[in-house]
Amino acid sequence: MTQNLLFICAQNKLRSPTAEQVFSQREGLECDSAGLAPDADVPLSSEQIEWADIIFVMEKIHRNKLSKRFKAHLNGKQVIVLGIPDDYEYMDPSLVQLLKLKVPPFLR
Repeated sequence: MTQNLLFICAQNKLRSPTAEQVFSQREGLECDSAGLAPDADVPLSSEQIEWADIIFVMEKIHRNKLSKRFKAHLNGKQVIVLGIPDDYEYMDPSLVQLLKLKVPPFLR
């Protein structure tokens, strides 16, 4: 059975697209990413939240914004804070390493 993962950061330019790229290569996973900022490359939608089995946010502030703006859609959703600061470029090797360390414990 496929597991749907949604990765969220602020702008959807660096961290969440990197996570989407890294985990979309794995069998049994479908991945998507979005940003919470109004000017994000891909602004988060309620459809993405409903699609996701697990939602990964990069920082606590993202979880707080997510809870405020999408409360009605988060019923029973697992939201994981990865604790990854906005210090990385897209596909930065140290970011990829961090993601490979922090995400798999939550996967089936």
